[in-house]
Amino acid sequence: MKPTHIEHLGIAVNSLEESIPFFENVLGLKCYSIEEVADQKVKTAFFLVGQTKIELLESTDPEGPIGKFLANKGQGVHHVAFAVEGVQKALDFAADKGIRLIDKTPRKGAEGLSIAFLHPKSTCGVLMELCEHPQK
Repeated sequence: MKPTHIEHLGIAVNSLEESIPFFENVLGLKCYSIEEVADQKVKTAFFLVGQTKIELLESTDPEGPIGKFLANKGQGVHHVAFAVEGVQKALDFAADKGIRLIDKTPRKGAEGLSIAFLHPKSTCGVLMELCEHPQK
C-alpha cells in the first residue's frame, strides 16, 4: 500500500452551523459542499486547503460513530484519510500485515468516495481512512 496523498482530515464538531464560520471568516476558506451520509449518521462540510480537504463531521444521531466520539472525546480531529489506488487491495495488504480492520470491504462515503477504516489500536492511536474516487 502506498498512499498518494492525504485526501482529507476529518474533524468532529458539535454543529456545522457554528463551526463553518471559523473556517470561512478566520481561515479564509470556502465551504464548497455540505452533504449528509445517512448510513453513517453524519452531515459533512468540506473545505479545500491546497490538495488536502478538511471534512467537518456533525452527528445526526447520538448513537452514530460521530455522536459517540463527541460524547467521549468532544470536538476535535477524528481521522486522517489517505488516498490509495484500490481500497480493497489496501485493506487486504493491511490485514496481511496484522492491522485490525474496521471495514473488511469498502463502502460508500461522502463525495462518492469508496472508503474503509483501519482501527486506531493498530495505527498508532489514529483512526485512519483509506479512500479512492470511483473509476469513471
